[in-house]
Amino acid sequence: TLMGGDGGVFLGIERPDWAPAQPPLARGSVYAVTGDNVSVAAGRVSFALGLHGPCASFETACSASLVASHSAARALQHAECDVHLAAGVNLMLVQASSIGMAIACMTSVAGRCHTFDSRADGFCRGEGCSAAVIRMSKALGTRRVDLRGSAVRQDGRSVSLTAPNGQAQQGLLVAAIRDAGVAADALSLHEAHGTGTALGDPTEAGALAAVHGADGRTLPVVVGAAKASVGHSEACSGQVGLLKAQWQLAGTMALGNAHLR
Repeated sequence: TLMGGDGGVFLGIERPDWAPAQPPLARGSVYAVTGDNVSVAAGRVSFALGLHGPCASFETACSASLVASHSAARALQHAECDVHLAAGVNLMLVQASSIGMAIACMTSVAGRCHTFDSRADGFCRGEGCSAAVIRMSKALGTRRVDLRGSAVRQDGRSVSLTAPNGQAQQGLLVAAIRDAGVAADALSLHEAHGTGTALGDPTEAGALAAVHGADGRTLPVVVGAAKASVGHSEACSGQVGLLKAQWQLAGTMALGNAHLR
């Protein structure tokens, strides 16, 4: 039913581990030529479904699938087409990335994301694949979430390339809430980035406190992170958290994710 239509595909994806996992003799094949290019991953989905709408891969690290969702929503607002597939994927097929992260002390020695926990010592890598159909508001049944607003920001200058910036995170939250057209005290659930690092978690918690505590609210904000249960699925992780929040809360959500490099 989608064949020949103008549906779009927006995909969050990072390292194409499939390519270096191939034996040397296979790396010159036609499959290797397309398989090591992240742009082709989104095109492959459009090809399989016969879609003629916008098609793009987003490689923005942890935020990739949320940036894809944000871009899909913006494309709808500009009437580029009436339906989009926003997706994210992460597969760990080679050891090099995991070894490098361990040497850099990014990953947890305990092998778990202890999000907002005193035991936090880094994140635990995970695999994942998620997808959501995004379209203008229609009666789609019970498995539906209204995306009221979204925002994308960059941490900019901070202590190091991968260190978070609290002021930038506050700006991101404010921008997402403003785009949604709601007040901060109308939000009752926040699905956090929450990697379980000694630097990132306190910075994020401080940004949340500054934004949600600034209006003198009396009701608490429930804060969770899918990474505490399923690990950090990297390019896929943002949308995993969004889909988790959909199941947890039927209400208004504002979506935001810092573009971390």
